[in-house]
Amino acid sequence: MMQRRTLAAGVAAFSALWLAAPLATAAVETPDALVKRLSADILETIKADPELRNGNIARISQVVDNTVMPHVNFRRMTSAAVGPQWRQATPAQRERLQQEFKLMLIRTYAGALKQVSDQRVVVKPLRAAPEDKDVLVRTEVHGKGEPVQLDFRLENTDGKGWKIYNLNVLGVWMVETYRTQFAQELNKGGIDGLINALASRTIAADAKTAKSAQP
Repeated sequence: MMQRRTLAAGVAAFSALWLAAPLATAAVETPDALVKRLSADILETIKADPELRNGNIARISQVVDNTVMPHVNFRRMTSAAVGPQWRQATPAQRERLQQEFKLMLIRTYAGALKQVSDQRVVVKPLRAAPEDKDVLVRTEVHGKGEPVQLDFRLENTDGKGWKIYNLNVLGVWMVETYRTQFAQELNKGGIDGLINALASRTIAADAKTAKSAQP
């Protein structure tokens, strides 16, 4: 039971960061400052927005499209999860993969928003040189129960700002986890097979949500 609550807290914190609304800044933030600001801002946003807490998919999708993507290198995240076969995909297939992967993630983590209550994110001291372009930001989510490890991989390859491309919840890296799952679908049906599998997961998740909403 404790492990389930701990995992839920970590997933909720990740969901919070995915819904983070950016603020205008005069200069490029350091990666740890970015994670700290987004975490604090969005936890408060979720607490104040019943539609987000209730898992309103339309509302979550709107926020993700409008405010999250500037802080995520989602192309890199998707390509890393797909693995070597990404290079064989056509531009149209790559777009579909990114879209279906995003929809799946939104629906996967939507339910975790209900877990957000009194959590706060503590960012640990950054171990990186000023010239580094790829860093690890380590955090802990504090709330009920034991603190939850939640780490982020960020890159700043163009000098314009840091972007998240992977995260670690309780020692498990998200991209690597999905790469293992995706490999099974790729081996069975190739790129189109993976696209169809992701779309099917989204349909199934929507059907489950609709059923649970029935009186």
